[in-house]
Amino acid sequence: VKSFIDLFQTKADSYFTRSLARSQAYEGMMKRILREKNLPEELFYLALIESGYNPYAQSRAKATGIWQFMNRTGKRYGLKVNKWVDERRDPEKSTYAAAEYLKDLYEMFNCWYLAAAGYNAGEGKVLQAMKRAKSQDFWEISKHRYLKRETKQYVPRFLAAMIIAQNPEKYGFSNIDYHPPLVYEKVAAPPGTRLDRIARAAEMSLEELRALNPALRRDKTPPQSTSFEINLPPGKKEVFERNFSRVFKLDPRTARKHRVRRGDTLWQIAKKYRVDLQEICEGNEINPKAILRPGDTLLLPP
Repeated sequence: VKSFIDLFQTKADSYFTRSLARSQAYEGMMKRILREKNLPEELFYLALIESGYNPYAQSRAKATGIWQFMNRTGKRYGLKVNKWVDERRDPEKSTYAAAEYLKDLYEMFNCWYLAAAGYNAGEGKVLQAMKRAKSQDFWEISKHRYLKRETKQYVPRFLAAMIIAQNPEKYGFSNIDYHPPLVYEKVAAPPGTRLDRIARAAEMSLEELRALNPALRRDKTPPQSTSFEINLPPGKKEVFERNFSRVFKLDPRTARKHRVRRGDTLWQIAKKYRVDLQEICEGNEINPKAILRPGDTLLLPP
């Protein structure tokens, strides 16, 4: 533990400083979830050594998010991963998943050191190491070659990170530019809605909206879902709901127009004008399965 405290104070001090700065954004929310699940709040510091509290972090093995879930483990604990969303990058949802996983590991090992080792290596490898070492003591097992070096170092790294993070000034980390706590409201957005349109309706920047919704892999809500919960800054939910229909309805003065002919379908019109089908439906307040009548005029994005 002492050697890792020294490492964080010297060679890894810039990484540790950046991680501490980000920690404030998530500390309140994550510790609340850990308390909800009757888990020690100190497990919050596991995320420091996993990702430095970076929701976009990805390891060489493709572990992703603040809690560095592998795809399979993430799905086992209810996180959606597809071409539209990766909930391993959602700070709140991934913390709930990590809490459940850590709870299961503790119930299996009845020891937080072994549970943390299991979080790093997988429970199977830790069980095998315990069996081969004929021990249930993490430090005793670490004397043998039954765990990888990374896993042997994982627990002391975690303890070192926790010791420093709980009293950073004592260890030389001062004048840290802490990020403000992450606070947001949730609002349901229609499927396939572009983020720039949601940002316009909420009267905020697209960059701020993306930052609050790191799970979205593309700049739109998943088209298959009935609706999707978007995170907005406090006070913006009411603004979004007030502006929603006005922003999504196309203005006849600026929109392009298409006069419907016999046999036209919405899909063909969208393809012809190279616009999103959902935009046509939203702008004209019609259902994607609506039957078009010859002679009707459709408004198209300019």
